[in-house]
Amino acid sequence: MSRAPRRDGAEEAWRTAVGLPLEFVSRSWWQPLVLIVLPISIFVPAYLGLPPYSALVVAAGVLVAVVYAAILHFFASELALRPVIEDIFPHLPDSFSGVGVGAPLRWKLLGALPLINVVTGVVVSGLSNSDRGHIGALGLDVAVAVVVAFTISLELTLLVTRSVIAPVRDLLQVTERVRRGDLSARAPVLSGDELGELSRSFNAMLEGLQERERLREAFGSYVDPDVAERVLEEGAMLEGEEAEVSIVFIDICDFTAFAERASARETVAYLNDFFGLVVPLLNEHGGHANKFVGDGVLGVFGAPDRLSDHADRALAAACAVAIATEVRYGDGLRAGVGVNSGPVSAGSIGGGGRLEFTVVGDAVNVAARVEQATRELGDRVLITEATRCLLTRDSIPLEPRGTVELKGKSDPVPIWSPDLEGVSRLWPAVEETAVSLASEDGDERAARALRHSSLG
Repeated sequence: MSRAPRRDGAEEAWRTAVGLPLEFVSRSWWQPLVLIVLPISIFVPAYLGLPPYSALVVAAGVLVAVVYAAILHFFASELALRPVIEDIFPHLPDSFSGVGVGAPLRWKLLGALPLINVVTGVVVSGLSNSDRGHIGALGLDVAVAVVVAFTISLELTLLVTRSVIAPVRDLLQVTERVRRGDLSARAPVLSGDELGELSRSFNAMLEGLQERERLREAFGSYVDPDVAERVLEEGAMLEGEEAEVSIVFIDICDFTAFAERASARETVAYLNDFFGLVVPLLNEHGGHANKFVGDGVLGVFGAPDRLSDHADRALAAACAVAIATEVRYGDGLRAGVGVNSGPVSAGSIGGGGRLEFTVVGDAVNVAARVEQATRELGDRVLITEATRCLLTRDSIPLEPRGTVELKGKSDPVPIWSPDLEGVSRLWPAVEETAVSLASEDGDERAARALRHSSLG
């Protein structure tokens, strides 16, 4: 059911409508006693010339009728107000629960079932007596009906109540587990009636939710989780939009020579270990790994989520990658990092049933070319003048590297290199943490290392 726009006062209106039946019969409970039971118990004995004790008998009989009418009004008003509550419900916030409003189901059953026994006993006794009754017989009928209702039939009343309440209670417990995120919870199916069918339907719904969550988690392993959420909400085709972003292109130097010497299993394990260190560093600074290109990673800052400080975050992440890879691998692995900023088109691209969310534009190509320049200049991280101009913080010292000719660019591009030794002094904990985590695996190692960072 789709939610209508939220309206002010909807929660209070819902509480009022749901609580009105109980309020109706309980707020002025003394009025029937004063205006009905008491006058009749006095008038009838006086009018008929009955002994004084008969007032108590008449009061007991009238009280049965009054309580019956109150419960009848309670359930009738619940049914009458249901259309009103249905109209209010779409305007309630998703977080609204309404727990504790109205009469609990247990008390509805425990209140109605005994009264049915009492009323039935009194009416049947009166109709089955063909002779003219007397006040003592009425008192005896009421007393016997009450005793039967709360002794002989009490066990049956409790069993019926438990038969209804127990499945509902189990369903509420499972619902609470689901609310806390446990989609493996299941409601026990203990009967073949409507309550059993409700439990089966609830379990089928949970299986669907669990399957959807497994698909979302698997999907999120292949694309950025934020992109996965957008695809689930908006559909597979995300419309392209212009955005100013910062691109971080990371590539392993001389990887081709290593791949020639290593087996396929060793190559994949090597790359997975490297990506397991790099990807969390991008995530920790607010970016995401947009795609893996062989032994390289294309990181994006500013899409799909817009970031006003995407250049600062990209530079901090680039420095983190350079320092962490040196500490983790030493001279065994050298990664070049190129950073560039500029406008791109971000959206779904593909065909033939295959799509991917990516960024396209000159800014991406320049970042890749700048990464290649790290091999010529010997720097581990290089950024363009476009990125430097967008920096809003000066916590990372930069050194000019002049201009370089980049393939596809008609004019030379000014580039800068961060002082990684200066960054290490600003960020001393990363080296200590990286050393202590060198034997750990994957994402947790990198994520824990980054939590000690004071950059970005």
